[in-house]
Amino acid sequence: MPKPIIAIVGRPNVGKSLLFNKLVGRRLSIVEDTPGVTRDRIYGESDWNGRRFTLIDTGGIEPRTDGEILSFMREQAEIAIRHANVIVFLTDIKTGVTASDQEVANLLLRSGKPVVLAVNKVDQGQSPEIYEFYNLGMGDPIAVSAVHGHGTGDLLDECVKYFPPADADEEAEDDAIQVAIIGKPNVGKSSLTNRILGQERVIVSDVAGTTRDAIDSRFENEQGKYVFIDTAGMRKKAKVDEAIERYSVLRAQMAIERSDVCLILIDAQEGVTEQDTKVAGMAHEAGKASIIVVNKWDLVEKDGKTMDRMREDIRRDLGYMTYAPILFISALTGQRVPRLFELINYVNNQAATRITTGMLNNVLADAQTRVQPPTDKGRRLKIYYVTQAGVKPPHFIFFCNDARLFHFSYQRYLENQLRSTFGLEGTPIKITIRQKGDKEG
Repeated sequence: MPKPIIAIVGRPNVGKSLLFNKLVGRRLSIVEDTPGVTRDRIYGESDWNGRRFTLIDTGGIEPRTDGEILSFMREQAEIAIRHANVIVFLTDIKTGVTASDQEVANLLLRSGKPVVLAVNKVDQGQSPEIYEFYNLGMGDPIAVSAVHGHGTGDLLDECVKYFPPADADEEAEDDAIQVAIIGKPNVGKSSLTNRILGQERVIVSDVAGTTRDAIDSRFENEQGKYVFIDTAGMRKKAKVDEAIERYSVLRAQMAIERSDVCLILIDAQEGVTEQDTKVAGMAHEAGKASIIVVNKWDLVEKDGKTMDRMREDIRRDLGYMTYAPILFISALTGQRVPRLFELINYVNNQAATRITTGMLNNVLADAQTRVQPPTDKGRRLKIYYVTQAGVKPPHFIFFCNDARLFHFSYQRYLENQLRSTFGLEGTPIKITIRQKGDKEG
């Protein structure tokens, strides 16, 4: 299930990006003392008291303007509000309550979402000016300093109260496989969704960017239960000229986050483009089981070796995803579309594979006999044992004498040994190296 989402909302220049960076613990947002620098929502992952969550930093809402950038930022923030479990409404003690703050408060009250009011730029200790913020009708304000981190613990304590219960994730989950259909615009994502569903559920048009939001469609057949998430196409930044498309990447990222399996669509006529490598990279980095789906295969002129050549090109251009099966389809004619279900089930099961510690260590012993671990200045890497820490993706922890000796090439070799023994097709593998004396946490 997706992690709970906190959206940080407020008018420009109240310190949203600083607070975001403080909470995620690294500088992901541009911080500059000019209103309107953060134009797109930026998201990050963090945790508090054992609960992981997604944090969204929004562009400032400036209600009294019709300028394109500012109206876009308002739209961005409204989308973040719709997706969020809880909203942090950030204000600024130095300016006090402004008319814009009041209008943002009205927008948030209309949303019906839980809101935690935070007053930024308060030095340690309570400030009497904070009482003015009760006028916003948002309950007790929490004093914070985004620069120094004061009050952020109290703020997160309040936010966590609005998260769904931790065990609700399991209860709410059914046995349907969540499938995100991702790819650049106009590659046929909506057409594929409609072909699968057998009805015009998603508007199909050859104008790039028609699908503005991620749309969930439930589907069941003799092979299982599925939820297909049709995402807005991801465009190159240089081509992002319409505000509506600027947030499609974040939406796709969120669809990937809550999926079990990603279908990465590639246009057979264009082959792998730079944008395709970025889309595929997002699924890979998120650790999702993936299938590379080459669409519009009916439009390609073929000889006996066309498919083999295309397969080689994909393997070369998406070298980090050699584990992902490739399927050539036509969403328009339905060619090979039924085969997708078998592959979705297969890679989903592969990503959930659990291997006993005994079997893993047998493979490790054989692998080390075949290829000796590397040495450096007379010191040899010793791998004591390996164990599996999790699934989706399969996560293996190797315990050794010195992590610096565990070169990437040897990691890759061991990953290949695990794949050749246990399959694990269609899923990335996560490997963690721990040396003796490292803490388990």
